[in-house]
Amino acid sequence: MSEKLRGYGLFALVALLLLVVAPLVLPPFRLDELAKYLCFAIVALGIGLAWGQGGMLTLGQGVFFGLGGYAMGMYLKLHDAGPGGLPDFMEWSGVETLPAFWKPFANPVVALAAVVLVPVAVALLLGTLVFRQRVRGAYFAILSQALAAAFVILLVGQQGLTGGTNGLTNFYDIFGQDPEAESTQRSMYFVTALVLGVLYLGARQLVKSRFGRLLVAVRDGEDRVRFLGYNPATVKTITFAISAGMAGLAGALFVPVVGIISPSLLGVVPSLELVVAVAIGGRYALAGAILGAIIMNYAKTGFSEEFAGGWLYLQGALFILVMTLAPKGAIGVYHQARDALARRRRPPAAEDDAPVPQKQEVPA
Repeated sequence: MSEKLRGYGLFALVALLLLVVAPLVLPPFRLDELAKYLCFAIVALGIGLAWGQGGMLTLGQGVFFGLGGYAMGMYLKLHDAGPGGLPDFMEWSGVETLPAFWKPFANPVVALAAVVLVPVAVALLLGTLVFRQRVRGAYFAILSQALAAAFVILLVGQQGLTGGTNGLTNFYDIFGQDPEAESTQRSMYFVTALVLGVLYLGARQLVKSRFGRLLVAVRDGEDRVRFLGYNPATVKTITFAISAGMAGLAGALFVPVVGIISPSLLGVVPSLELVVAVAIGGRYALAGAILGAIIMNYAKTGFSEEFAGGWLYLQGALFILVMTLAPKGAIGVYHQARDALARRRRPPAAEDDAPVPQKQEVPA
């Protein structure tokens, strides 16, 4: 079986598990949790594209996740407030007039477009300023991490505009559906799973394209790519913007799935956890990034339920164990096992048993 057919077969198997098996066997609460994991998997997919394929260690994806989440949350709060009304937290904070930058989000089309366009625009601006100055490696990682910290400080400090520490919550209507209804949560699960599948196929096609090969070349030898006449800054900026758009879309899905978006979900620690998840799954494979996000968040939930006082230590131990024994992550272990099995099944090379030609006598 060719590598391409094997890849599509695994994708079909995973799609069957997520879209058919999981809704049948999981109770509603666990299905909601899986939907939350899939939201984080979308963010991880973008990190895998930027870091695994492009070499850009992004430690601030929480910023773009938050931009998408707040754009969706703002629309839902305005929809609940009704025409001319104010979100509940603004009334509690003494705000009397709806801020100007909130008004466009009363339109669902504007809000849905902003979910992707705002993170992409911010990433394009940041990438243009940073990559043209040839900032890379640890310097770019620290810069993105500082951006996440500053974003959280801004959100927390603007209680009347953003909800402060509490963020945006208490949504009573999600596109005409009751957010607490089991049917609504099940629908959101299917939407999230389908979006993840479409984005994975798109990212996989991008990686296999000429642009994807150029992106990997930039990762492995940026100066050589520049000497060949390409502009690595443009390649990295476009990839960074794509990963930001994925994170924004994940944030928008997270809001109706979980029912909240707050600064605690967007800071440095959540962004680092996503990077750790990608490393556990395998950053050089897009499927590894998704797998790592699901494994990491499932382990986080399980550890916190069983060991409330020490789950962080267990989470750290899981990361150390995987990075020590399997530097290429879970996908790397799978590839090694597959290659070892293929070598065992391969028949030994046949020895040359052909008879040695005898010297013929020349007649006199």
